[in-house]
Amino acid sequence: MPPETVTVAKSPAGTGRTDRSQARARAARHRRLLVHGTRVLLLVGLIGLWEGLARAAVIDPFNFSMPSRIWDQMSQWALHGTPQGSLWEQIWYTLYEALLGWVIGVIGGVVLGIALGRIRFLADVLGPYIKVLNALPRIVLAPIFLIWFGLGPASKVASAVVLVFFPVFFNAFQGAREVDRNLVANSRILGASNRQVTLQVVIPSATSWIFTSLHVSFGFALIGAIVGEYIGATKGLGLLVSASQGTFNAAGVYAAMVILAVVALLAEGLLAFLERRLFRWKPADAADGR
Repeated sequence: MPPETVTVAKSPAGTGRTDRSQARARAARHRRLLVHGTRVLLLVGLIGLWEGLARAAVIDPFNFSMPSRIWDQMSQWALHGTPQGSLWEQIWYTLYEALLGWVIGVIGGVVLGIALGRIRFLADVLGPYIKVLNALPRIVLAPIFLIWFGLGPASKVASAVVLVFFPVFFNAFQGAREVDRNLVANSRILGASNRQVTLQVVIPSATSWIFTSLHVSFGFALIGAIVGEYIGATKGLGLLVSASQGTFNAAGVYAAMVILAVVALLAEGLLAFLERRLFRWKPADAADGR
């Protein structure tokens, strides 16, 4: 009589890893929902507290306004326009100045930062001058640019450029200096020229440093454009702030600030999306910890 055989079903080797991956994904989704929900509740709570304090006259609604008045002001601008023209025209005018200044400042900062990071002689010669210029309060240059370039967009673009250039430059410079020397040495052993080392080793290695500065620098570009418009302009959100302040319209000042915040958040979201697409090889944990 043949012996009885017992068959033991074995689970696939990858099942445990799959379960752990799914558990981590669920935990990450739950955490994102918790974070977003807490953000929304915090914002709603702050707005509700502000509205309640203003209506109860705990804070002066004339000076501090209130969220409902700010919403009414934005609705009026969106539906009926501003004294300077359509609200969308004002937004586009400021965004155009900020974008142009941001692009020029980023290109200049990256090119000069990589160049000085790669060529020590240039860094030794130009380093002190760049440090002195960086120490200057660049916002005060806006009136000088207004005198040089007039009320048009050129003066606002110049203000945005000087605010954007330095953070991008220092990040690009540091990124070029922090390149793994072994990679550079191996590239030279394989016969790479200085140009090939810069384009194929240094710049890709410094890209994460540069992208880190881009998140901050676009906000600086908006600040430069707004300050320039506040001092003197024919259009733009900065002019709306200045005009609202001149008529003691606190709701108008806050409404322009809210619009600026929305524009900055949208730009930050776009930059984050581009960074994720460009650095898909980076671990998600590293991106979250940035």
